[in-house]
Amino acid sequence: MRLRNIPGSRDVIAESEYVVREANATEGGKSLGDGWAVKGRWSEVFGNDHPIRIEIGMGKGQFLMELARRNPDINYVGIEKFSSVLLRAIQKEEVMELPNVRFIRMEAEYICDVFAAGEVDRIYLNFSDPWPKDKHAKRRLPSRQFLAKYDRILKKDGVVEFKTDNKELFEFALEEVPEAGWRIKACTFDLHSDAELCRDNIMTEYEEKFSSQGQPIYKYIIER
Repeated sequence: MRLRNIPGSRDVIAESEYVVREANATEGGKSLGDGWAVKGRWSEVFGNDHPIRIEIGMGKGQFLMELARRNPDINYVGIEKFSSVLLRAIQKEEVMELPNVRFIRMEAEYICDVFAAGEVDRIYLNFSDPWPKDKHAKRRLPSRQFLAKYDRILKKDGVVEFKTDNKELFEFALEEVPEAGWRIKACTFDLHSDAELCRDNIMTEYEEKFSSQGQPIYKYIIER
């Protein structure tokens, strides 16, 4: 069974305390309007002013939740568009009960509706959909179109970290960096052989699978 087709997954997401939903929120009896009331107010969601880091396309949450476990003074938001994949992350969180983790089910293109300018200090992109057809290039998460969105929500010294096993996607991503007005802070074509970049590396489910097959993992860290 494909994960995205598990029956009942949307019902679980709708009821989960760990999922932030688009809603008609109120404060002091005054309506905040339809939409993402959390924009600019994530400190209220977590109850603190700790830094906020997000993973776009988090899958089943292994990477994000291990980061959160290791770094209790940082808040993490996982974004995933497939309900039945997000369900797996919710199930993990119900066991781990990490107070610094929240999830959103949404398409990545709407992140600027959820986070205010400068509200995020780091963005993780792990094993993103390569969208191999040229006509779909702007849908790729490391594309210049998405880098423009990240620029809006990241702090001035914020960074984007991208990992993939897809060489063609990685080469595309590298070409997009200067075109979007960013610069490469660190880069490797073989992460697991790079002592510096591999230090404290947390593997995703896909990374474990591909690296065990001898596939090199590509990574960059970029900044403006």
